[in-house]
Amino acid sequence: MNDLEGLAPEQIEKISKARERVIDSIGKNMDLYGITLSIGHLYGYMYFNQGPVTLDELSKTMGMSKTSMSTGVRTLLDLKMIDKVWGKGTRKDLFEVVPDWHQNFSDYFSIKWRKAVEGNMNALTKSLNEIRGLKEEYSAVEGLTQLLSNDEHKIEEAVKYYRWLLRLIETLENGTIFDFIPKET
Repeated sequence: MNDLEGLAPEQIEKISKARERVIDSIGKNMDLYGITLSIGHLYGYMYFNQGPVTLDELSKTMGMSKTSMSTGVRTLLDLKMIDKVWGKGTRKDLFEVVPDWHQNFSDYFSIKWRKAVEGNMNALTKSLNEIRGLKEEYSAVEGLTQLLSNDEHKIEEAVKYYRWLLRLIETLENGTIFDFIPKET
């Protein structure tokens, strides 16, 4: 990391060690949320960089292939954890960290949860429609009607949960979550 140039070797070593500990922690934390350790480390390295970086610079710093860096950068872009920025006098793509950890958390979970909720709601809606159709078709079969009514009730309860989760996602997306749980200043 070029911001350490000009420092004494022992200063560089101490600062690098402290940074590496945080970078490793970031990687492990992101790994818990389904992002690979290496992409977490990539974010950590970018977090401590003093400005935008190219894929070549990242590849050299992290000792990984440009292809791996490209994949990692694309993942971080999709999660809105980094931005592609313009740099005067360069034709290469530049990337920098979005340093707002609160926003990163909000974006990450709202993106992941919304995708999961939409898939689950589609499955629940389809099953609910099928069960209601079966209830009509077999309305004369008393035992089956009760079984289908029980299933219908269980699915309706699941739908209520996912509607609640959508409201939670909306609070992450629009920032009102911080009205309930304020950011530390």
